[in-house]
Amino acid sequence: MARSTARVLTLLESLQSGGIQSVATLATRLGVDERTVRRYVAQLVEMEVPVESIRGRHGGYRLARGYRMPPLMLTDEEALTLLLGLVVGSRGGGLPIDSETVESAVGKLRRVLPRGTAARLDALLSSADLALLGPLGSRSTDTVGDTDPKVLMVIAEATRDRHPVEIGYTRKDGQASRRTILPYGIVARSGRWYVTGHESATGEVRTFRVDRITNPVALPGSFNVPGDFDASAIVLASLAATPWRYRVSVRVAGTIDDLRSQFPAGLATLEPAASVDTEPWTRVRLRAERLDWVVPYFAGLGRDLFIEEPGELREQVRILAGRLLAACGDDPLPPGDPLST
Repeated sequence: MARSTARVLTLLESLQSGGIQSVATLATRLGVDERTVRRYVAQLVEMEVPVESIRGRHGGYRLARGYRMPPLMLTDEEALTLLLGLVVGSRGGGLPIDSETVESAVGKLRRVLPRGTAARLDALLSSADLALLGPLGSRSTDTVGDTDPKVLMVIAEATRDRHPVEIGYTRKDGQASRRTILPYGIVARSGRWYVTGHESATGEVRTFRVDRITNPVALPGSFNVPGDFDASAIVLASLAATPWRYRVSVRVAGTIDDLRSQFPAGLATLEPAASVDTEPWTRVRLRAERLDWVVPYFAGLGRDLFIEEPGELREQVRILAGRLLAACGDDPLPPGDPLST
C-alpha cells in the first residue's frame, strides 16, 4: 500500500472516532504538514466521504453526522483467515506486535464486518481454545479435506449457545455416519480444529476432527458443560491415544528447558537422555502418520541429533541431505562417510 494511501485511511479512521479534529492535531498524527492534511481531506471528499469543514477558533474537520462506513464485505472464510492470521502471527513471533495491538485490530475488524459474520466470529472466539493454534506441521494421508469455515462457525455457535448439533462424520477408514453431539468445547492444535463433547449414541465424551464433519445442524434444546471439563486436556489425551503409523524417537542436544519452547504443547514428550561429552541431551518422542514433515522439523531446530527410531526416518534424512547437497552443486555423501550412517 502506498504511504499516501495509508495516511488517507489513517485520516479517515481518526475522523471516525468522532468530534471535530483540528488540522494541527491531524497533521501531528499523520506526520505531515497542514497543507498535506487538506489535500488528503480533498481526496476523501472525491471518494464521496462526507467530510465537513468547521470554521472558527475550535474548527477543523469532522464526518457528517450519521455517516457510517459501509460494512467490510468478507466471506466467512476470508474473515476467519484474517482473524487467525493475526492470532497465529502474533503468537509465533511472525508479527512484531503485542497482544493489545492484536486485540485492537480484531475489534476494528469485527466492527466493520456484516452482523452475521461478526456474530459467528464472536462465537468462535468465545468457545474455542486457541492456545495450541499454530501452523499445520503434520498433515497426514487420511485428511478428507481442509476445515470448512461454515462448518466451524456452526459448531462454534452451537458450542457457545449450548445447543446439541447433528453432524455428518467420516472416520479415518472412510466410513460415514450421522451423529448427535453436545459440543462442550473447540480446540485448535497445530493447524487442525477439534470439537469434543458428549456423543448421544455412545453416551461417552468423544473428540471429532472438524475437517471430517459435514452438514452440521444445530438442534433445539440445551445442555450444561461439566464444571471441571477441560476441553484441551481431553483433546490432547485423545490424540495421544490415536494409533499412528510411526513412533519417532530422536536424541537432541540440549536440556528439556532448552527444547520445550521449540515443540508445541502436545506434539512431543521430552525426557532426559544420556549426556555426550558432558553436554546434556534430551530424548524427544512423538508419533506421526507421515515422516516428510518430521525431518525438516528436527533439522530446523539447529541442534545436533541422533535418530533412534524408526529406520525409515534415517532414510528420509539421507534423501533430504542428498537434495540439499545437490542444490549446492556437491555430490551426495559417499556410502562410507560417517555422516551417512
